[in-house]
Amino acid sequence: MSNSQTEIATFGGGCFWCTEAIFQNLRGVKAVVSGYSGGQIKNPCYREICTGTTGHAEVIQIEFDPVVISYEDLLRVHFGTHDPTTLNQQGADRGTQYRSVILPHDAQQKESAEKIRTEAQADFSDAIVTTVEPFQVFYKAEEGHQNYYQDNSSAGYCQMVISPKLQKLRARYSDKLNT
Repeated sequence: MSNSQTEIATFGGGCFWCTEAIFQNLRGVKAVVSGYSGGQIKNPCYREICTGTTGHAEVIQIEFDPVVISYEDLLRVHFGTHDPTTLNQQGADRGTQYRSVILPHDAQQKESAEKIRTEAQADFSDAIVTTVEPFQVFYKAEEGHQNYYQDNSSAGYCQMVISPKLQKLRARYSDKLNT
């Protein structure tokens, strides 16, 4: 997924349909893929993930150009567009598969994740519960989960849950959006 000019970031912030839609709108992001990471089962499917017993989180893997958008700015958007203070939950979505997680790919990303998590705490009255877990492997989700908002923007879930998050993104990070 990457080439010499791009880097990879892996985040989970609840349902991957939401996080994918947010990061697809950022300037410097080349690709966003929904998938699973952080668990014990090889090649899990959505049905298995939904049980909450695989250890995997719904995550996105972002290919980005660090000259255009930094990893730290991606982290700031991550913290600013979901609730990192709710353990294993985003809105009505509950379970470990919806945990707030950052999966750094190297020591520099880990250091940045811890720094930005500490910085972001000032924006929340409750403690941030986002974990920083070492990246091990990413499993791409089934095709029906890719580009979900783009392909289903009129669906109820997209209108009720994802569209408000995109409005928040546009209001707070307008300087980082694709034109």
